[in-house]
Amino acid sequence: MLHKKIKEVRTAKNIKQVVIANALGITVQAYSMKEGGKRPITTAELELIAAKLDVPVSTFFLKAD
Repeated sequence: MLHKKIKEVRTAKNIKQVVIANALGITVQAYSMKEGGKRPITTAELELIAAKLDVPVSTFFLKAD
């Protein structure tokens, strides 16, 4: 699922939720709900998340080996 892959990439890069939340202009609580799958992630947000994590958007759709 998308939100799980985002969390996986973020934690692998040792980036805290607050960094992504600030980039999106939302609270950490709101971002946590998105990453937890409780709120939808828009395309624009996904692009910002990918940019902040320094990965292409396609990374979030690749299957793990």
